[in-house]
Formats: sequence, structure tokens, C-alpha cells
Amino acid sequence: MTTTTPEQTASTPEQTIADARDRIDALDDRIIGLIQERVAVSAVVQDARIASGGRRVSLTRENEILSHYSAALGKPGTALAMTLLELSRGRI
Repeated sequence: MTTTTPEQTASTPEQTIADARDRIDALDDRIIGLIQERVAVSAVVQDARIASGGRRVSLTRENEILSHYSAALGKPGTALAMTLLELSRGRI
């Protein structure tokens, strides 16, 4: 039977960093996928709104989104929401 000492099981700082970066990369891939899905769903909403005689953009809805992100993430949340809105509808 082989025993393992705590020193043998403990990660080095380099390994901890590498593992964390791998996790960040995986999270980034998921975030990008979710953003792409959000853009596609937003296009469906815009198409339906235009087809029914409405405008492409609903400023009321955009303000709700900005408020939601700001409440959850503070000032950086507002910037993030603006970027998501821009990706979803383009510049007004």
C-alpha cells in the first residue's frame, strides 16, 4: 500500500493558476455561447415587432435590461448590458 503525503497531493501555485485558467476558458466559452443565443432570440423579437408594425427597438425594454444588470453588477453591469444590447440590435 502506497501512502501519499500532504506535500504530494497539494497543488503548486502554477498548477492552481493553470487549473483556474482552464476553468475560466471553459466559462468564457459558455458565456460566448449564451451571448450568441441571446442575439438570436433578440432577432426573433425584433422581427416579430417589425412584422406587427412596431419599431425594431423598445427603449422601455432596454431600460429594464440596463436596470437589471446594474442592480446585479453595479456600474460595470450597465456597461455589460450596453454591450449586450449593442450586439443584439446594433447601434441605434
